[in-house]
Amino acid sequence: MRDTRPYLLPGTFPEIRRGSLTTLQVNLGYRCNQQCQHCHVNAGPRRTENMTAETVADVIEVLRSGVIRALDLTGGAPELNPHFRALVTTARDLGVHVIDRCNLTILSEPGHEDLAEFLAGQGVEVVASLPCYLQENVDSQRGKGVYDASMLGLQKLNALGYGLPDSRLLLNLVYNPLGPYLPPSQESLENDYRARLAEQGLAFSHLLTITNMPIKRFGSMLLSKGSFDEYLALLKLSYQEDNLANVMCRSLVSVDWQGYVYDCDFNQMLDMPVSCEDGRLHIRDLDPATMPGKAIAVGDHCFGCTAGQGSSCGGALS
Repeated sequence: MRDTRPYLLPGTFPEIRRGSLTTLQVNLGYRCNQQCQHCHVNAGPRRTENMTAETVADVIEVLRSGVIRALDLTGGAPELNPHFRALVTTARDLGVHVIDRCNLTILSEPGHEDLAEFLAGQGVEVVASLPCYLQENVDSQRGKGVYDASMLGLQKLNALGYGLPDSRLLLNLVYNPLGPYLPPSQESLENDYRARLAEQGLAFSHLLTITNMPIKRFGSMLLSKGSFDEYLALLKLSYQEDNLANVMCRSLVSVDWQGYVYDCDFNQMLDMPVSCEDGRLHIRDLDPATMPGKAIAVGDHCFGCTAGQGSSCGGALS
């Protein structure tokens, strides 16, 4: 795999600083039951990295501070971490909102048949990646059979109340472009998704559009096809200064499977950690009260979050 880091750093992205820290995004490991072309984490079935019980305990100690409002769990498939359910249960007992970034197919994997019921019982918000509502596009990006398994996952979640009108159980779908271009209007694409999935009797809460980052697997693919410079130029040309006020790194930190802290998930993949006097900042030493005002590590990949309508783990910014 070709490394895009030298093409993105130091870069020309403007300086930005943190606001109040409200969200911990925790990567529980890179193991996944899928291997997607656009994956910026380079996750897959053969990855072995997994957060330990000791590091999970460090995360819980930060949650006990009472400052963090949301715990955003990602991977890989975060549910494959053996400590996933204990972490979710403890966080919910502490009154923290929990988000599970679920790939839908995990809900049918052996040993996880009751996962949907567990998530519903804990009131977990499910953010489920579904790159298209067409079978051909999903299977071409994620592998044969993924579309059917994803539809089955949606059926399971809907049967529990997820994504239904007036339900407290949020089910948000995520769209990533299939190639080197920006997502279309989030609002108009949501209407298309809603209409097409309704034909199968399926419902969801909202659609989140996320721009593909030119890093890891997707970035390597761009380099191999000779389209990396063109895509990066598109991101820079589409830069919108107004999006700077709402980028996710102002209120979120990303924690890797070893417990080290980054300004965002993308910086984690580029090995750009938050620094401290002893080197890399570890979650056990994180004091949320000290984060406001700190400079955020940036590079040219950050144009992906500010291009066009903007992009974050919560979808479009404008």
